[in-house]
Amino acid sequence: MYKYIIKRIFYAVIILFFVMLIIYTIMRCLPTSYIESIAHSKSMQPNSKSFEEWMEQLTATYNMDKGIIAGYFVWLGQFFSLNFGDSWFFTVPVIDKFRDTIWLSFAMGAAAMFLELIIAIPLGIIAATKQYSRTDYTISIIALAGISLPTFFLASLLKLIFSVKLGWFDLFGLTGRNFAQLSAWGQFLDKAHHLVLPILTITIISIGSLMRYTRTNMLEVLNADYIRTARAKGVSERKVVYRHAFRNTLIPLVTIVGGSLPGLFSGALITETLYSIPGIGYTSYQAMVSGDIPFSMFYLTFISIMTLLGTLISDILYAVVDPRVRLS
Repeated sequence: MYKYIIKRIFYAVIILFFVMLIIYTIMRCLPTSYIESIAHSKSMQPNSKSFEEWMEQLTATYNMDKGIIAGYFVWLGQFFSLNFGDSWFFTVPVIDKFRDTIWLSFAMGAAAMFLELIIAIPLGIIAATKQYSRTDYTISIIALAGISLPTFFLASLLKLIFSVKLGWFDLFGLTGRNFAQLSAWGQFLDKAHHLVLPILTITIISIGSLMRYTRTNMLEVLNADYIRTARAKGVSERKVVYRHAFRNTLIPLVTIVGGSLPGLFSGALITETLYSIPGIGYTSYQAMVSGDIPFSMFYLTFISIMTLLGTLISDILYAVVDPRVRLS
């Protein structure tokens, strides 16, 4: 098992090296020079240096005067020495802005993922065990609705019902009007109250695909020969479903769970924008459209690391669920 994990980590490090090179190359090859825009705006300030002097200084500061390969290794060294630079758009250190926004998106993503797992997987199992019944058709309709509904439409519908008609939640924002007058616990509850609709939106959009995936894989396992043998031996249906069939259904589900790790940290751009939630998704969008290269490169590299980490976790879980994987 240890050799299997070490080999997977070695592969992940090699892949990360080339992924970071691709990210750096893309940023260096952008058709618009944002350094020129910054230099032009700084040169227009009173008693400032000329445009050419600012261009020379900024180009040297961000290693843009070096070739792509040389500049990449300089940036790589700075990255792994935890020197991430300052954000051009937010005018604060990259890591500070990232730290201020990432945990809000993580809390939303973790809550939505937890609800997705406890809702979608049981419903998928029930639909598979009651194939072609009214229950199966009802669950399938709910799953297809969740898959088909656009995020902006669902969010607008939830806001219309729960905010406009019922008045249970605010239309947008993370805090209420009297947030500053509340105690620490009251502020926590106020933020949690404002996150209910965004989390509900993400959950409804996500459960459909996982529900269908669980149902499809469960049906495939339930039709296997060893399941029919277990039933012929008189094993109870509950043990057949939850001990024999579901254990083998876990193998493909591990892919979904492992692949969900980057989503916990990448944020939900559309949802955060519609509800005016200052999470990492909306923040990274602002950075990219404004040409904030330091923040964009850090964010893309972080997501790449999370993706590789999710794949590594999936590989390890494969070996735990099915020992044949590590032997092969």
